[in-house]
Amino acid sequence: MTRLHFLAGVLALFVPVFGSSLAAAADPLWTGSRTASGRAEALLKTLRAAPAHGLDPAWYGVAEIEKALGSGADPSATEALLTAAFVAYASDVSTGRVRANRIDKEISIDQRKVDRADLLKAAAEAPDFAAYLESLPPKGDYRGLQKALAIWRDKRAKAAFTPLPDGVALKPGMIDSRVPLLRKRLAELDLKPPEPGPVADQYDEALAAVVKSYQEAKGLTVDGVIGAKTLRSLNTTIDERIDQIVANLERRRWLPEDLGKRYVFVNAGDYSMAFVDDGKVAFQSLVIVGTPKDPTPEISSVMRGFQTNPYWTVPQSIAGEEYLPLLRRNPNALAAGGFKIFASWSDDIELDPTTVDWSSIHPKAFPYRIRQDAGAANALGYIFFPFSNKYGIYMHDTASRWLFTEGSRNFSHGCIRLQNPLDFVEKVFNGKGGFSKERVRQVIDSGQQAHYTFPEPVTLYVTYRTVAANAAGQATFRDDVYGRDRLVVKAMAKP
Repeated sequence: MTRLHFLAGVLALFVPVFGSSLAAAADPLWTGSRTASGRAEALLKTLRAAPAHGLDPAWYGVAEIEKALGSGADPSATEALLTAAFVAYASDVSTGRVRANRIDKEISIDQRKVDRADLLKAAAEAPDFAAYLESLPPKGDYRGLQKALAIWRDKRAKAAFTPLPDGVALKPGMIDSRVPLLRKRLAELDLKPPEPGPVADQYDEALAAVVKSYQEAKGLTVDGVIGAKTLRSLNTTIDERIDQIVANLERRRWLPEDLGKRYVFVNAGDYSMAFVDDGKVAFQSLVIVGTPKDPTPEISSVMRGFQTNPYWTVPQSIAGEEYLPLLRRNPNALAAGGFKIFASWSDDIELDPTTVDWSSIHPKAFPYRIRQDAGAANALGYIFFPFSNKYGIYMHDTASRWLFTEGSRNFSHGCIRLQNPLDFVEKVFNGKGGFSKERVRQVIDSGQQAHYTFPEPVTLYVTYRTVAANAAGQATFRDDVYGRDRLVVKAMAKP
């Protein structure tokens, strides 16, 4: 079956969705008049430019459309072909080519949707169809990502790539044959490494300073050491960076055009969080997110308040995988951390851990409930923000605040650890309801578990953006530690 026949068949599938609006159209959209021909030419021009959005013209049958329009093909077949191409492209460029929640089990968002009948109606009624096509993609930072895509595609045609060989961690002061290659790789990345010193193979402090600036820009630990993460980042190819931009264009298409006037935006890709109130950034913070083994999911939800001095109920998987080995070695191993062990998940009968044969417990079927009391050692810290999601994750304070000094902050089991939670809630309340940060501190110090409701709910977006670009297309990359960008690009290429 040719693509022409396939796309025409697709249109037949659309008819039940469109209902009578398609069948009863008074005039053809693409053929039979000067106006219709103008639409067809505008559509063809737009489809040819699809690569600017990270989309492939072949997905929309551009070659078949060119042939149909140039050969005087059967008008009904041409109508079907162009209609199918238009609906597919308009949907892809405005709401995303793929269904995000089917790509990865760690994605569960409210993706934008488009009504196909509405698309056809808008196409028929648009006074300037070319302008209408240009209005379909998202606004804002999307344009900067498009410019970045063009810049990096241009780099691909010109730039050299010198991979840095694997080996022991390269530390400042060491003499290593890879140092000249490191200088060359940094120069390829436009980082202007200094000239070699008396010993060309020595990794001197001047060169380490350039590496540190690179690590800071990539969200890596800034120590000048070429370890596994920095090596992997330096060896990321231009094609991989291009794929990242394409994935981030797609990811932006998933989200609403307008995120709202009041929302929290967590980016697990660069370990950041922002609270936007009345359209302006009111608060920003560093966050700690999940490890590659336990990644923070992409979700959409709503935050309604917070709790002080929370208990932490250890998830069954963590209890079996991480705490069971400790209990086998020493049944009292958890007591110093404020943990209590209960007979089941449905009652509060506390167990004496020395009476349990821990060697007989299977890690995949851990039967007991482990709970950590509130306090300085509690894994959730002093403040806990619940929100609805199927993964059982939440945002919270942390007892391990020193981890915020790290560059790559992938340390949690998927939850989001917030650096300054009291400062955040102060901004959310913004003086309403008599809220006082000082009084909350007093409640925390007293050990009391108190619940606070926000003056109004706050929409939450947890996303995974690994590329940011300014209006000029200057891009800042974070490494794809979860491998999701690769999954997105692979899914986009499927029919």
